Amino acid sequence: MIAVDTNVLLRYLLRDDATQAQEARQLFESGERVLITDVVLAEAVWTLLGRRYRAARTDVIAFVGSLLQEPNVRFEDDEVIFSALQAYRETEADFADALIVHKALKMAPVDDGLHSVYTFDADALQLPHTAAPQASSQSR
Repeated sequence: MIAVDTNVLLRYLLRDDATQAQEARQLFESGERVLITDVVLAEAVWTLLGRRYRAARTDVIAFVGSLLQEPNVRFEDDEVIFSALQAYRETEADFADALIVHKALKMAPVDDGLHSVYTFDADALQLPHTAAPQASSQSR
């Protein structure tokens, strides 16, 4: 198995540098399993949505969905990525926020004690199992 950094993943996807895109494609098509960590995927999505590339949500959904279909691509947890992608598709939350919530749910399921993932982000609060921190009357 090999792992790739965000810039290799982006060159593979975008093909915006001919030499690097070819090298990235060779890695992905080498027959080796390719690990894409959660950090790399979140950073790639953030970069795609940023000022330089201005990808649409539908582009991100297609990109992550296509990676999930590639037989040699591995994630830290395919189920978490799939669940985060579904949540991203169904809400206005950022992909990273959906990933944070679904990773937390995997690590400490609700039936095992996870009460909430706390956030101040209004869009992230659309995700199930999130809550806004509330100032306690004892802390005043």
